[in-house]
Amino acid sequence: MESQGVLSEVVFQRRLKNFVDSKWDSLNDRQKTYAKKIWGILTYKWRWQIAMNVPYLAIFLLDRFVPAVHRFDMALLANVASRLPLPSFISSWMGLG
Repeated sequence: MESQGVLSEVVFQRRLKNFVDSKWDSLNDRQKTYAKKIWGILTYKWRWQIAMNVPYLAIFLLDRFVPAVHRFDMALLANVASRLPLPSFISSWMGLG
C-alpha cells in the first residue's frame, strides 16, 4: 500500500500549473511578448544542443548494447580501400600500403 504524502505528484503538478497560469495571466501583452521571445531563444538553443549530441548518444548506446561494435575487422577496411581509387599517401595514413 502506497502512502499519500502531503504533496503527491498529481497535486504538486496541479498546483504548479495553477501558479504558472495565474502568473501568466497577470502579465501584460508586452511582457507576454518578451517572455515568448526569451522562451523561443532558450528552446532553440536546447534543440540545437540535443541535435548536436545525438551522434554521441548513438555511439554510447551502440557501445552499451551491441557487443559487435568492439569487434572491428581490419580486413573490411582493407577490402573497401582496395576498391576505392585512393592516392597512395592516404592509403599509407590508413596503414594499408
